[in-house]
Amino acid sequence: MNEGTVPVTHTGRVRRRKGSNEQVPADVDQPNGTKLLANDQNKYKSMLVRAYSTIWMIGGFIFVVYMGHLYIWAMIVIIQIFMAKELFNLLRKAHEDKQLPGFRLLNWHIFFTAMLFVYGRILSQRLVNTVSTDKFWYKLVGNLIRYHMAACYFLYITGFVWFILSLKKKMYKYQFGQYAWTHMILIVVFTQSSFTVANIFEGIFWFLLPASLIVINDIAAYIFGFFFGRTPLIKLSPKKTWEGFIGASVTTIISAFVLANFFGRFQWLTCPRKDLSTGWLQCDPDPLFKPERFELPGWLSEWFPWTEIHILPVQWHALGLGLFASIIAPFGGFFASGFKRAFNIKDFGDSIPGHGGMTDRMDCQMVMAVFAYIYHQSFIVAQSVSLGMILDQIVMNLSYDEQRELYSKLGQIIKDRQFGES
Repeated sequence: MNEGTVPVTHTGRVRRRKGSNEQVPADVDQPNGTKLLANDQNKYKSMLVRAYSTIWMIGGFIFVVYMGHLYIWAMIVIIQIFMAKELFNLLRKAHEDKQLPGFRLLNWHIFFTAMLFVYGRILSQRLVNTVSTDKFWYKLVGNLIRYHMAACYFLYITGFVWFILSLKKKMYKYQFGQYAWTHMILIVVFTQSSFTVANIFEGIFWFLLPASLIVINDIAAYIFGFFFGRTPLIKLSPKKTWEGFIGASVTTIISAFVLANFFGRFQWLTCPRKDLSTGWLQCDPDPLFKPERFELPGWLSEWFPWTEIHILPVQWHALGLGLFASIIAPFGGFFASGFKRAFNIKDFGDSIPGHGGMTDRMDCQMVMAVFAYIYHQSFIVAQSVSLGMILDQIVMNLSYDEQRELYSKLGQIIKDRQFGES
């Protein structure tokens, strides 16, 4: 076959992923594909390309984490935009788009409206805390937050009216399909990955550990499957093997316990960010991050040079995250594989050499981000009303004058109680 020739399937349809010159391998055509990585003749070349890209991604990821919460948030936003672009293009048809000038902008209008709504809800309190020392900005931000929901709804209704007015005869099916597809992207991609941002401001630890476990699981599955893979795991992903899955699971759970101890010793990673500043964080460590001493049994002391070990309580929670990352989160990848099969494509994009598109790298991360947020809110965050929660509600919902009035009344109540007790 000459270079540049596109293979033709038995149905006569040309197989090429939209927006890319990358061809779909033959094994993707097989519903019960059995082409394992261990038997791939080009695996070493593929491994070098993948390893090179991985090193760059990990290096960039470490740099962004070092820079802090706002930079991580910016990275998440960029990833979401890339994912949305890849998925918008998936069902895009050039012929129909030419007949609908400006229709593509409607997708992005709805996307950024959802972004404004979700991040406005997540970060509003932190924005208030950032400008609380300046009366003018505090009042302005307070008004913006007060009418935030109404503004977002107006923007969405504007998009809705825009869509209705853009309907064109003989194009209804395509336009309604695109409108529904846009909302599916918001649910499957944007809403889930937005939980990542909520995790970040609860403490970078709750973002970094889950994300690291997915990376470790992916790399370990690739390595174990590369060298030992023989038994196919699931038909949706022909190159996945039981050997890779089991090896990656054990590696991920062990890594979760070890990394939690390492990350948990840095205040920069464990302190929650209460505002949108970029200053260095210092706080009184949560009890989860204070080491507890455990004495080793006598028979173990004969084999190891120490008689006791120090474990952070958060390490036991990390085992739960590791278990989910190794057993359940990979199903996000399997879902993506089935999705790609449905559309006869190899990758969602080609922006990352050896890995495909941004969506190909984030399929498991989205599932993991939601679980990490739910786990943190259910088992880590105290459910009782705390002083901090009350203060947040006061700052969020009361005007500057109302806060001063509350302060005066509380002072009077305290004085009256002191007088009564004396």
